[in-house]
Amino acid sequence: MTYTTKWYKLGIKRFQHHKKNCLLYGRYKMKEQVQNALNEIRPSLQADGGDVELVDVEDGIVTVRLTGACGGCPMSQMTLKQGIEAYVRKKIPEIVSVESV
Repeated sequence: MTYTTKWYKLGIKRFQHHKKNCLLYGRYKMKEQVQNALNEIRPSLQADGGDVELVDVEDGIVTVRLTGACGGCPMSQMTLKQGIEAYVRKKIPEIVSVESV
């Protein structure tokens, strides 16, 4: 194996490593944006005795946990879809849906 071939292979490995870091950074950045959007909604939920916490963001699907009064409320799905999901999708168009655990 020549020196050039070795360097080329190292270059590919470095590029793949860099690409992985970029993907992780993009995922982190999206999670940060979703957290900021949830922080903007939070006062409205807390006024009614509830709250929302971010669990995960993966492939455009946000997973949240409704807590407090929102956790057992029969209207929680409406709050989730028409309130939280609508707001988050408006702020971050890459989000596909918001789901509760």
